[in-house]
Amino acid sequence: MARPAASLSFDIPFRAMGSACSVCVVAQDLARARALAQHAIDEVARIEAKYSRYRADSALSRINAAAGADWVAVDAETEALLDYAALQVQASGGLFDPTSGILRRVWDFKTPRVPTADELAPVLALIGWDGVEREPGRVRLARAGMELDFGGFGKEYAADRAAAALRAAGASEGYVNLGGDFHVFGPRPDGAAWTIAIQHPRNPRGTVASIQVRQGGLTTSGDYERYFELDGRRYCHILNPRTGMPVQGLQGVSVLAPSALAAGSLCTLAMLHEAQGQALLDTLGVPYLLVDAAGQLHRSDGTARSAN
Repeated sequence: MARPAASLSFDIPFRAMGSACSVCVVAQDLARARALAQHAIDEVARIEAKYSRYRADSALSRINAAAGADWVAVDAETEALLDYAALQVQASGGLFDPTSGILRRVWDFKTPRVPTADELAPVLALIGWDGVEREPGRVRLARAGMELDFGGFGKEYAADRAAAALRAAGASEGYVNLGGDFHVFGPRPDGAAWTIAIQHPRNPRGTVASIQVRQGGLTTSGDYERYFELDGRRYCHILNPRTGMPVQGLQGVSVLAPSALAAGSLCTLAMLHEAQGQALLDTLGVPYLLVDAAGQLHRSDGTARSAN
């Protein structure tokens, strides 16, 4: 009697959302793995096209173009994401705000320059979830110049949806990696957990630790993704919507949660809470790995050591 071929893991790379991405699936051969991976790749492409601020025909671009004027019809998926955003704004006391993406108008992390208070003021005046008016099936931005930006959770949402697409297509083990944001949906072929390395926040070619994951979302946020240094201070792309200034206090944080969406939101909140970020994660009781401003590595199990 012929035996079925042993299952192997196959890593299928692709690019999306400005990042190097991959789909790893457990399958009997490469052809099957590629066929499965394409379902995830197509789903990521769909979400990117629908919510990218760089596409004039995207759902968000249509909403932003009508700011201060007309209502814009939205479908059930967009309404669900707006519901999620509203919950995050409320839970964070406004520290997490999807209307704060317009701060990119005054921050260019390719140029080491800090905007003046006069430059920040008119942009800060356009930030605030109170300006997002909603009715069933439609949304309106109250002030001309306002924008919605799902960049704070869009990649993580796409990772979750891509993993769901893989499972629906018949994949039972593997993971989706969107630029370092993971959704793991089953163990390795031998039943062991996947080992996911966490980048060192001060050494682009190094790792600070690794995490064993069988199921769920693992995401990382830090002050090293886009930044510049000026007069001895690091200015990173994670911006406080109240002040318009980059956060300080943590070099990086990784969180493990049931979904990439939840993990990503917790990472962002920890970074936005700066020096109090670790206390926030401890209070919430989620598994994490965190590098503080001094370069100390902290785990949710209470262990700590130098990250160097």
